[in-house]
Amino acid sequence: MTEPAGPRAASGRFWALMGAAAVGLFLFGFLVGWFAKPAEEKTSLRPHEKMKRAFMAEMKAENIKKFLYNFTRLPHLAGTEENLHLAKQIQAEWKEFGLDSVHLAHYDVLLSYPNETKPNYISIIDEFGNEIFNTSLFEPPPPGYEDVRDVVPPYSAFSIQGMPEGELVYVNYGRTEDFFKLEREMGINCTGKIVIARYGKIFRGNKVKNAELAGAKGVILYSDPADYCAPGVNPYPAGWNLPGGGAQRGNVLNLNGAGDPLTPGYPAKEYTYRLDKASGVGLPKIPVHPIGYHDAESLLRKVKLHIHSNNKVTRIYNVIGTIRGAVEPDRYVILGGHRDAWVFGGIDPQSGAAVVHEIVRSFGKLKKEGWRPRRTVIFASWDAEEFGLLGSTEWAEDNAKVLQARGVAYINADSSIEGNYTLRVDCTPLMYRLVYSLTKEIPSPDEGFEGKSLYESWYKKNPSREYKEVPRINKLGSGNDFEVFFQRLGIASGRARYSKNWVKKYSSYPVYHSVYETYEIVEGFYDPTFKNHLTVAQVRGGLVFELANSVVLPFDCRDYAAAVSNYAYVIYNLSKNHEEELSKYSVSFDALFSAVKNFTEVSAHFHENMQQIDINNLLAVRSLNDRLMFLERAFIDPLGLPDRPFYRHVIFAPSSHNKYAGESFPGIYDALFDIKSKADQHKAWEEVKRQISIAAFTVQAAADTLKEVA
Repeated sequence: MTEPAGPRAASGRFWALMGAAAVGLFLFGFLVGWFAKPAEEKTSLRPHEKMKRAFMAEMKAENIKKFLYNFTRLPHLAGTEENLHLAKQIQAEWKEFGLDSVHLAHYDVLLSYPNETKPNYISIIDEFGNEIFNTSLFEPPPPGYEDVRDVVPPYSAFSIQGMPEGELVYVNYGRTEDFFKLEREMGINCTGKIVIARYGKIFRGNKVKNAELAGAKGVILYSDPADYCAPGVNPYPAGWNLPGGGAQRGNVLNLNGAGDPLTPGYPAKEYTYRLDKASGVGLPKIPVHPIGYHDAESLLRKVKLHIHSNNKVTRIYNVIGTIRGAVEPDRYVILGGHRDAWVFGGIDPQSGAAVVHEIVRSFGKLKKEGWRPRRTVIFASWDAEEFGLLGSTEWAEDNAKVLQARGVAYINADSSIEGNYTLRVDCTPLMYRLVYSLTKEIPSPDEGFEGKSLYESWYKKNPSREYKEVPRINKLGSGNDFEVFFQRLGIASGRARYSKNWVKKYSSYPVYHSVYETYEIVEGFYDPTFKNHLTVAQVRGGLVFELANSVVLPFDCRDYAAAVSNYAYVIYNLSKNHEEELSKYSVSFDALFSAVKNFTEVSAHFHENMQQIDINNLLAVRSLNDRLMFLERAFIDPLGLPDRPFYRHVIFAPSSHNKYAGESFPGIYDALFDIKSKADQHKAWEEVKRQISIAAFTVQAAADTLKEVA
């Protein structure tokens, strides 16, 4: 029989019941309050949503318009006083915006300029050697810019000096296949000839390299109306087409990621050893010059190039600004775009520089109100991009060890617009879902899509060719400042801009790199209300904000696994064009597919485990994020690609035949390219086997990177 409870026991039960009731009331009140909160505040995985909305709302189209106007009043060629003045202006304004620190980082790099006393031009000569026609020395200035000084005339930067003369051979776009057609099908030998190629399809430096390999002794580049004049559109200033006297400037290097031609692999500082100018990396060996299509129509006879440009070591300046992270200050998210322009740079690059300026201002506004990002954000205004991505590459070389250890992501911000049709995104597969998620939150600026998201208009206008029911995202190639971060250091990278309808046949935007690339062409034809600029600012800024503030990095390794699997089948199917040789030389892709299978399984397992992470366990979160951050690094081969040691990404690299385009499994692709024409077939197929082996090892190593325990 149980003893009756005494007064102490009864009192204990009373207080226990009261305590339980109090706890119950507390929990009830907590749950009522919890479920009354907005959805985004319920999970501490995304504690930054409120600040993100404030950040996105802070950016204004009218500010971007004002900044673009200011940045395009004068030419800002790299290495000039005006470009240094603009750097100092940006530095001062970023400080005023509220960044923690802003400094100029200088490098002494090889640049190239026309000779002011001996202009470059092309002449037609008769049978007696007399010049009977000369191409234009300058472009007719656009209205309102007649009195602007220091406009550099059209030229091909880094062309060697020389005055070769010879018969002219038309080589179409100057692509590898164009030279193959001339030599193999038409029996036309370019040795000792001057070739004329139209701009478009591939990077101009690849055109020059192809001409060198074909034995040409000079190259003329021109903008063909078929490529640089949209049908039914007037030439500038009445429309946005290229006038007949307009010509595209640009460098003709083949650096393959080397940076400054005289200091490949190392920052071009005062103490750095330099190669002599004659043996610099990637320099062309023949004279090159660009002309407009009016002059091109006249070049039907024997021609002579007169090229007197000079290469000289010149100081350039990057502007580097920082907001220190509150929780993980040793993890860096970088937003960078270049500042230097061939002339006014209305689209390239100042439409991008103006957007960066507004993003910096908006970040600074939040910081002034007491907010800090979780991770450190670095903003960069690069110099000398137009001369071969020199400013960004030298800075990355200068800071390579720190960036390899701490770099989370790099978002590139060159031209914000190259058309007004729809969004264009190029990025690592790690960012696919982040991009899709973000664009669903941003309203579309497109006519006919009022009330719809950017994602919806983007998907409608440019659906993916590889994946169902998502917009198209392109592979990263090169030709822009993300190159060193992604291709050499293995830092997850991406870029976004508004683009043209690529079904249309004309190349890029017609006035590219000409004197007609002004503020007025942007305001008058491309984006009068600057709504597309604002949209691009929200995409670029939103990506930086998420990467800098999400507790768990917004990377999805499953998308990388899907992409690697897809590209493995693509390269395998390409090899099937050589069925007989695959058997004869015992070439197998089994090891690669086995590694891809392992990577896919590990990625799925990693993602499952990620859902169980205790976000209050800072060490666990740090470990998880480090594995995500270093996944991109795992695809880097320190030995680099054959003959391209500074391109080290095994999954993605610029095409050997077009720097602008991205190629998947580039080592295998290059080994297979035109393989039947190679003299030593055994050696050629051994190289294919070697590249498959490297790819298999690298993919497996990437899988191991995601594992918590080896």
